[in-house]
Amino acid sequence: MIRQAKKEDATAVINLMYTAIGDIVHTLAGTSDVGTALHVLEGFFREKGNRISFENVLVMEEDERVIAFMLAYHGSRAAELDRPFLERLAAIGSATQTIEREAREDEYYLDSIAVHADYQGRGIGTKFLRLFEQQAGELGHDKIMLLVDQENTAAKLLYVKMGYKEDGVVTVSGHLFDRMIKWLN
Repeated sequence: MIRQAKKEDATAVINLMYTAIGDIVHTLAGTSDVGTALHVLEGFFREKGNRISFENVLVMEEDERVIAFMLAYHGSRAAELDRPFLERLAAIGSATQTIEREAREDEYYLDSIAVHADYQGRGIGTKFLRLFEQQAGELGHDKIMLLVDQENTAAKLLYVKMGYKEDGVVTVSGHLFDRMIKWLN
């Protein structure tokens, strides 16, 4: 069953998120300690008005546990959604003063998808990709975007097969990502 995320899903989603975005977790939390970073992000997940808020997340549940998630938002909201992270980073004295802009103002952005290892290979990720495209269309967005790590050739092949085209490169937390866009109309 796919449903809107709830605050109570924080631990499950953030643990899955870590498998999807790795080092970016540390950049957002302002710490290299994994446990602290996950704890900080769980707090953000439970709050409204930030990029990883439960508001922006859909989850898939099976056997009464979260087995996958999808996080998406419109690029025009990126600065607003990143502000709480920047405020936290400033408060803890972090040298990080900006968060890399991933989506452009006219793009509906798939920030991340992850499927628990026990459930991979069942088409769940592809199902979420299609759901992302459907959601974008229902919200009236005709340009969608996602990033793919340049080292993840299997994922990139899937995106190309689904009609995504390369649109430049962006560096996030020291990793190179290809921007992949698709027009829905």
